[in-house]
Parts: sequence; structure tokens; C-alpha cells
Amino acid sequence: MAMWTSDKGKENEAKIGHAIQLLNRIISDPGVPRNIRRAAIMALRRLQDTSLSPGVRAANAVSILDEIAQDPNMPIHTRITIWNIIAVLSTVKD
Repeated sequence: MAMWTSDKGKENEAKIGHAIQLLNRIISDPGVPRNIRRAAIMALRRLQDTSLSPGVRAANAVSILDEIAQDPNMPIHTRITIWNIIAVLSTVKD
């Protein structure tokens, strides 16, 4: 049982790591509006908060990203990336 939990933990951390990479791309993209980058930074900080469980970190980040996903000023490639991040993080469970 413990082995399954550690595998699940590694899998969750890998998903969070992938989401962090994608968020860093959004943050460093000068074509992304400032408010979107700010929300990406907030989501990134939530994911990096190791005092919380992976599921809570993912849920907090999804909440932030969900709010900005419909922003009309967002470039389409950024919107798709955010949807991908939300999809990945939605599979992270404790």
C-alpha cells in the first residue's frame, strides 16, 4: 500500500512539475497581457506551496486559472495552454 501511495505522490508531483513548466512559459511570454501573467504567477505560487497537499495545491491553482481562462484579451495559444494546465491539474488527487 505504501508503495502505491509513493507512486501516486511521484505521479502527482510530475503533473505539478509539468504545469509549473507551462506556467513559466506563460509568465515569460511578453505577448501575454500583464493581468494574465500576474494570475499565472499566483497559480505558480500555489503549486509551489509544499505546506499543502498536492491535491489542494492543484485545486487552488485551477481555481485561479479558471477565473482568467475566459479573458477576452488572452492570446489563443495562451488560452489553450491554460486549458491544458487545468486538464493536467484536474487529475491530481490526494
